[in-house]
Amino acid sequence: MLNIVLFGPPGSGKGTQSEKVIEKYGLMHISTGDLLREEVAAQTELGKQAKAIMDTGELVSDKIVIGMIRNKIEEHQDGPGFIFDGFPRTVDQARELRKALTDYDERVGVMISLEVAREELVKRLLKRGKETGRSDDKLETINNRIDVYNRQTIPVTYYYDKMHKHAAVEGSGSVNKIFDRIVEVIAKVKS
Repeated sequence: MLNIVLFGPPGSGKGTQSEKVIEKYGLMHISTGDLLREEVAAQTELGKQAKAIMDTGELVSDKIVIGMIRNKIEEHQDGPGFIFDGFPRTVDQARELRKALTDYDERVGVMISLEVAREELVKRLLKRGKETGRSDDKLETINNRIDVYNRQTIPVTYYYDKMHKHAAVEGSGSVNKIFDRIVEVIAKVKS
């Protein structure tokens, strides 16, 4: 199996690039953001709790997220692999993902981080907020989400660096140019 963690701050293009990677490699997409939004839309108890947390820009608890991830891994063991979009967000989550994959004799092949300047991130997210009406794409929440990412999530890159599994990719430029950079990284992992 090919298991990829696609990583980057809010607005870095993880969702767009995930779609392209899925199309090319046939991987199962696991996006905690999508999973949480599905729960919010369904107005489940989990969704109500998650919405209150997400609307402040904070991270949903590891226990909730890890449970959802384990369920997806178990459901799709016969596929070609997984792309983890925006997960893990903390070192503890990275350790839990490693345990979950190990339970199925799997591992992360590479963690690709999309690198984008803060000003560009804010610009992209404000534009997305206007186009989609997402409640978490307003300036105060955007800045908080980026700060939370910098404080709590960037250490995940060091975790994967220690295992020689981290690859930084420039996340600015055209969608196709960014994708070409990602494909180059994946080709090295697959060889």
